Amino acid sequence: MTFAHDIIIRPIISEHSMELIENRTYTFEVRKDANKIQIANAIEEIFGVDVEKVTTIRMQGKMKRMGAHQGRRASYKKAMIKLKEGSKTIEFFEGMA
Repeated sequence: MTFAHDIIIRPIISEHSMELIENRTYTFEVRKDANKIQIANAIEEIFGVDVEKVTTIRMQGKMKRMGAHQGRRASYKKAMIKLKEGSKTIEFFEGMA
């Protein structure tokens, strides 16, 4: 059994994700094997909000070089959570937008 805090890894803070907050859409990094239902249930349990829609994207790690050495950043899964109209907002993002 997985817990809600095991599914949601961290919030993603970027210019694009901050613009999406105006449309009640929040972005999180999630476990690679989590499905949309598990993600929605975890967000509802942790933050006490009503989720309308979950969109997931698998992000490929970027190639990085340092001199003659090269490697790849880790790949991850990103979830964009849209909240219902009557739902409260996620307080974690309040001061950032």
